[in-house]
Amino acid sequence: MPTTVYDDLTRAGVSIWLDNLGRAMLISGDLARHVRRRNVVGVTSNPSIFEAALSAGDDYDGQVAQLRAAEVDAAAAAEFITVADVREACDQLLDVWRASTGRDGRVSLEVDPRSADDSDAMTRQALGLARLVNRPNLMVKIPATDAGLTAITNTTGEGVSVNVTLIFSADRYRQVTEAYLNGLERAVANGHPLPSIHSVASFFVSRIDTEVDRRLDQLEPAPAHLRGTAAIAMAVSAYEHFQVSLESPRWLALLRQGAQVQRLLWASTGVKDPTYAATRYVTGLVAPHTVSTMPEATLKAVQDVTTPITDTVTPSYARARQALDDLTTSGIDLADVAATLELEGVTRFVTAWESLLARLADQLSG
Repeated sequence: MPTTVYDDLTRAGVSIWLDNLGRAMLISGDLARHVRRRNVVGVTSNPSIFEAALSAGDDYDGQVAQLRAAEVDAAAAAEFITVADVREACDQLLDVWRASTGRDGRVSLEVDPRSADDSDAMTRQALGLARLVNRPNLMVKIPATDAGLTAITNTTGEGVSVNVTLIFSADRYRQVTEAYLNGLERAVANGHPLPSIHSVASFFVSRIDTEVDRRLDQLEPAPAHLRGTAAIAMAVSAYEHFQVSLESPRWLALLRQGAQVQRLLWASTGVKDPTYAATRYVTGLVAPHTVSTMPEATLKAVQDVTTPITDTVTPSYARARQALDDLTTSGIDLADVAATLELEGVTRFVTAWESLLARLADQLSG
C-alpha cells in the first residue's frame, strides 16, 4: 500500500494522538478506524471534551438512568461515566500499548480542575483515578500550575504515569521536567520500577499565538510580521531544553535505571485564526520523541498535506530564539502571556466541569 502523511509523521518520530473522547466514538468503531487509517496511537481527554460528549445525543441516557436508580449524586455519576469511557478506550488501545512497549496506546484522564491550586488534593485524585481505571495504559492529567508541580512529583513517585497539561512557556516546561525527575528519583526510593512509568508534557500552542497576536494587534504600529511566530518559537525552545537536559548526569543516571524520557506533546493544535493553515502546528512541530495530539478536524486535514514531512524543530533553534527576542523587544511580556493563559485554561476547564455536573444533576433528578 502507498504510504500516507500519517506514516511519514510516524517515521519522523511523531506519535499521533487524538484529542477527543466520547461514548459515540467508542461504540461506533471510530477510534479503531482512526488507529487503522490515521496511525492514531493515543487519546487525550479533558473536562471540556467530556462536557461536549455528554451534551451531544443520547449515548449516555441508559447509563444515567442506571445511576439515577442507584441514587448517586452528580459528582459520583461524572466519575463513573468518565472512568467508564477511559477504561473502554484503554482496552481498545491495549494492543497498541503492548506493541509500543508502553510508549503509546495511552489514554489520559484529568483530575478535577477545581483542585488546580491544591497539590494534596490533586495527588489523592490522581492516585484514586489510577486505581479506579485500573489499566496499565492510563495517564492521569495534572495541570502545570505551581501546586501541580508538587502533585506531578508525588504522583510519579507512586509509580503512576502522568500527562502534564496546560504548559504555556519554556520556563514552565523546565519546571515540569524538574518535577518529573524528582518524581522518578522518589519512585526509585519507593521501590517502583522505572520502565513502567511514562510521562508527556503537554505544551499548548495555538492558544499562545491567539493571545500574543491579540497583544501585537494592539501595538502602535502593530508589528504584523511577528504575528503567528510565538507559539512555534516557544515550543522549539522547550524542545531544545529537552534535548540538552537528556545529557545531564542526573538524567543519564536515571536512564541507566530504565527511566523513560518525558516526551513533549503538542496540544491545542487546532488553529484558532482562520488565516493560518489548518496543519501549521503539526507540520511546523515535527521532531523525534514527540506527540502531536489533534482534534478530529486537524487529524483529517493532515491527509491533504503535500509538503515533505521532515524535522522542522531541531534546525530552528536559532530562529526561535530570535523570534522570542523580537517579541520581547516589541513589548510583549511572554511571562505574563503564559500566566494569563494558564489561568484562562484552568478557568475554562472548571467551567466545563461544573457545566457537566449541573447537566448530570438535572438528569439525575428527572
